[in-house]
Amino acid sequence: METLIHNLVAAGTFGTNSSLVAALVIFVLSAVVFLGVAFPFAGIVSWVERRVWARIQSRVGPNRVGPNGFLQWLADGVKHVCKEDIVPDDSDATLFKIAPYLVVLAFVLPWAVMPFSSSLILADLNVGILYMTSVTALTVVGVLMAGWASNDKWSLIGGIRSAAQIVSYEIPAGLSIFPIVLMTGTLSMQGIIKGQGWAPQHWFIFANPFTFIAANILYVSALAEGNRTPFDLPEAESELVAGFATEYSGMRYLFFFMAEWGNLFIIGAIITALFLGGWQFPHVTKNPVLMNVLELITFNVKVLALVFVSMWVRGTLPRVRIDQLMSVCWKYFVPIAFINMIGTAIWVAIWPDGNAFMGYIMLAGAIVVAVIFIQRVIFYLRRSRMEMYFKPTI
Repeated sequence: METLIHNLVAAGTFGTNSSLVAALVIFVLSAVVFLGVAFPFAGIVSWVERRVWARIQSRVGPNRVGPNGFLQWLADGVKHVCKEDIVPDDSDATLFKIAPYLVVLAFVLPWAVMPFSSSLILADLNVGILYMTSVTALTVVGVLMAGWASNDKWSLIGGIRSAAQIVSYEIPAGLSIFPIVLMTGTLSMQGIIKGQGWAPQHWFIFANPFTFIAANILYVSALAEGNRTPFDLPEAESELVAGFATEYSGMRYLFFFMAEWGNLFIIGAIITALFLGGWQFPHVTKNPVLMNVLELITFNVKVLALVFVSMWVRGTLPRVRIDQLMSVCWKYFVPIAFINMIGTAIWVAIWPDGNAFMGYIMLAGAIVVAVIFIQRVIFYLRRSRMEMYFKPTI
């Protein structure tokens, strides 16, 4: 997108005030992405997630507002906007009010380097993945600020839990990105995607055993940083009421959870770009517009598949204890992530251009594991004799 704007400026499309007009065009396009894609996505995901949980728990889920309950997310949003915004008397009012906006900011800023297709990206920064991991870390500042400023024990405990959790899991998550940087030699999101191919055996997740493990560690660490179940200890309704958000109401309360649902797309996008080939699609046409549409669909299908897995995990696994959470991070993920990084460095030194044969072996292994998993699911479904509903709109 940035290249297209620069080409239009060079061609004199915007007249004498080309720089100003180009800046306005970039601002409007950014606003369209943020307001037309990011925020509605967070709302729609809240509806989809409740429907998925309902199906997992043999319930119906929201189905009253709009067709199949689709407008439930919009009704919830309007309800929160209309509610009274209460600021506790004993709280630090300034920090209390600012905290939700910091959390939303950490959700909105990564969309600036989101690689939807080969041309559809707001800014292809040469430090794109570093920028994305940096701005998402703003979440911990907002959550800790909310916990402290609320002047409430449950909120403070929730805020401290969140800070410990996010800071801890930032380490294995960051170390799991390094193998990809070592293999591509770039921090650009587009550069990393172009280092892969459209076929699964050319994705970095199947490049070698170290990147396969790194992808899984990064995904689990991202769920922990996003406070997703089974790592939702900062909220922990049964222990801390609503954790850091206990004292919030109205729109500010909604902001926290809108960012949480929206972050599912950020998590899926990072994994897709780094390990699953991003927007790569077979070059079936010379039409650049049609090609970009196909790439956009490919990217979003991969991301939404990971979003569904995140919902599946949340609807299936129970919440872990805080000591278990920290043990998994410091005793297992951090050492394994270090080994992955060193192992990948050695691998790149031996095979600078990659080992194509290993890609086929890793892909074959993944297919075997997937077949065994599906067989076990079918076995347990038959043994439980549960009633199956294949119509998603029930």
